[in-house]
Amino acid sequence: MTTPDTDDAATELTISLKTLGFIIAKAREYDAETAPVDENTGSNPTDDDMRDILEASRDNPTRQELVGALEGLNEDERVELLAMMWLGRGDFTASEWEDALKLARERHDKREAEYLAATPLLADFLEGALSELGYSEDDIAGASD
Repeated sequence: MTTPDTDDAATELTISLKTLGFIIAKAREYDAETAPVDENTGSNPTDDDMRDILEASRDNPTRQELVGALEGLNEDERVELLAMMWLGRGDFTASEWEDALKLARERHDKREAEYLAATPLLADFLEGALSELGYSEDDIAGASD
């Protein structure tokens, strides 16, 4: 269980802050990428000056890292991450955290990785949820060290 190093009471999380920090970083990188212009150019990375790395395609390495990290979570962590996304998006408040978790358990179908990876602003939603649950940016940064 993960708890912050502050005096304020924060909601205990199953998922580690280090893992959350990695997912947030990868989601932010993936959000910064552009939509594919021409997936069937037949060119190679040298010919296109490595621009394809910035395109948000299914075979994009950043997307693959993000999806891999999401798929590497256990069931409880996936449910928790789904609830956190909803909390950060404003579908629930911190006082409704248990309701968000309950709904996430009901809707859990093992396709959360694809759903979450395809969610624009996922990193912002997760950071917002962490803040709502009593964690600071320092808690996440400290966990990454």
